[in-house]
Order: sequence, then structure tokens, then C-alpha cells
Amino acid sequence: MRTIDQFNFKDRKALIRVDFNVPLDDNFKITDDKRMRAALPTIQKILKDGGSVILMSHLGRPKDGPTDKYSLKHILSDLSSMLDLEVKFADDCIGDTAVNEAKNLAAGEVLLLENLRFYKEEEKGDKAFAKKLAALGDVYVNDAFGTAHRAHASTAIVAEFFPDAKYFGYLMASEVENAEKVLNHPERPFTAIMGGAKVSDKILLIEKLLDKVDNLIIGGGMAYTFAKAQGGEIGTSLLEADKQELSLELIEKAKAKGVNLILPLDTVIADKFANDADKKNVDSGQIPADWMGLDIGPKSAELFQEVIKNSKTLLWNGPMGVFEMESFEVGTKAVADAVVAATKDNGAFSLIGGGDSAAAIAKFGMEDEVSYVSTGGGALLEYMEGKELPGVKAIND
Repeated sequence: MRTIDQFNFKDRKALIRVDFNVPLDDNFKITDDKRMRAALPTIQKILKDGGSVILMSHLGRPKDGPTDKYSLKHILSDLSSMLDLEVKFADDCIGDTAVNEAKNLAAGEVLLLENLRFYKEEEKGDKAFAKKLAALGDVYVNDAFGTAHRAHASTAIVAEFFPDAKYFGYLMASEVENAEKVLNHPERPFTAIMGGAKVSDKILLIEKLLDKVDNLIIGGGMAYTFAKAQGGEIGTSLLEADKQELSLELIEKAKAKGVNLILPLDTVIADKFANDADKKNVDSGQIPADWMGLDIGPKSAELFQEVIKNSKTLLWNGPMGVFEMESFEVGTKAVADAVVAATKDNGAFSLIGGGDSAAAIAKFGMEDEVSYVSTGGGALLEYMEGKELPGVKAIND
């Protein structure tokens, strides 16, 4: 793997694709800076070598060119504080301002370019746009795993202009290494915990995992499609009606491959989608009309915990219920507790698969008690499905 450890950046300008797509509140204050902090080791290594750093990122989904709401200037002071130096800012990512700021950048200095997505060419993977970006630096570093599954100008195409000077940053390298460890070198028993809303979102991953895992736990909204397919009543719970047959096929595939497929035994139901809803516990497939399942029940939590605590490799992708509401976080918290216990007490390797799973682990304050929390939800899913990520391929080619 071509990482920045293989290069001395002295007197070189490193053009780094980072993922600073952080959430901002109405006053443009960052509400979660994890993605920025994840990139710091890469930036600091280059500065320590005596190089300079040009950072490029997107923020949000601007529709019509430059929009103040999506300007990266809002994160400038936080970034300066994190790096303990005054980060320079170019109010464009190409054009004269960016070119001049990059040209005059001295060793030890950092320049942040304006939002890449202010140009439609970024998401189109436009080669001419990528060439303009490439002209700003001497070496290309990709440290944005969260966007590695996109063939955008800054994540994949730009690397073509650095045939002998392109590297993975520390974050990208660790993301790929940890995914590889789980997929191809798991210590057994290997348990995957799949949650979230839809079977369709995870179908490719589930099929891939059936060839890899010993246990596959399914919870969250997708479990109701399995319950309905098996003849159960699910009230107004989430349902992908067209995926019922597929759910039954997955159950049969698991049996044929000797995989222990574990579905919820019971569910916490509510009379409305709200934290203050009336709620009660019922067996799976026994949900009355006009009620909806919003969490796994205590019997399910106990069963899932037992399997998780006895595992040596754990992959968790997707919550067990609507964990954002305190009334329906119990099942997800139970899984999180078990993953932490397996990691600490059983020496398990636990990989948390970005997105809502990462948000849940963060909510419960357990980020430092598991082996690795991925920064890329969609990217990790696609990597685990066996797809070649454009951002990874661009460095490896």
C-alpha cells in the first residue's frame, strides 16, 4: 500500500483530499468534528517533514454554484485551532486566487480551498477540472475514505496527474487495512450485526457476508420485512413488500452455508413515531394494526448480546431501532454494550461501520472502547460488498 510514510515531503506542496463534510448548526458552528480530527495525523506528518499542505474538500450538497451556507470558510477557525496555526483560505478551489495562494505557500503552511462542489465538474469527474486542481500541488494524497466510493475529480481523476507521486493518507490506509482484516482475516467466531431501515440497502453486503461469517444478526427496520415474509403481522412497521421473497431466500442461503442467521424474538412497538408514544413489548410477527415496531425487545437484546460477547471478530452496520429517540435506544445500546464487552473481555476485533452505527457509538460515548470506528458509511459498505472503490483504485494503479 502506497502510504505517506514512504515519502519525505520536505519542500513539497501536498494536495490532500480530505473529508471535511462536517455538520453545521444554524449559526455555522460544527456539531461533530470527528472527520476533521481524523485527518490531523496526515497533515501533521507532512508539516513535520517540512512540506506545505493544500486541503480540498466538499461540504454539503450545493445545487447552484457558490452558496454561503456551504462555504468551507465556516470551518476555518476550528481547523486553525486544531492545527495550532493560522490556516490560509482561498475563496475558490481553482482560478487565480487558488493558484496564487498555492504558489506562495511556504513550508509549514496550510491552505484550505473553497468547496469543490461549487463546481458541477467535481461530481462529474471532469478531467479538465481535475487538471486545474492538480496544478496546485507537487504530490497528491487521498485521505477522504468517506468519498472514496465516488469517481469524482478530486477523489479519483486528479490522481492521474501524479503517476509517481500519489499516496494514501493515514486515515485512508487504516480504513482499508481494518476492512481487509475483517473481510479476509477474521478470527472466529465472526459475527456481523446488520441493522438500519432497508434490506435493499444491505442486500449485497449480506450476500457477501454469508460466505464469511459464522453468525449474522439482523435487527432494525429491515427485520420487519423478514417477519412479514415469514407470515407475521407487522402493523405499520417499515416494510419493503417487494423484498419479502428475497428475505426468505437469504434465510435459506444462510441454512445452506451453515451460517447462524439470528432474527429478533420480540419487538418494542409504539402507537406513533414519537419519543412520547405509548409503547409495549410483543413477540416478533405479533404487531397489532396501527402500531409500529421501533426497537428490538428485551428477549432479542439478550439473545444478540450472548452471541456478540462470544465472538472474536465483529462487524456492526446499522442500529437496532430508532436510537435517536431515548424511548427506543435500548436495543441499540444493548448491542453497543455487548460489542464493547467482547472487545474488552474476549479480545475481539470490533469494526463499527460508519453512518448510524458510528453515530450510535458516539451517542453512548463508546468510541474509544471498540477497535475501530469507520468514517465512511457508504464507502465501507461498497468496499465490504467487494466493489472496487475509485478513490482506492486511483492510488493503487
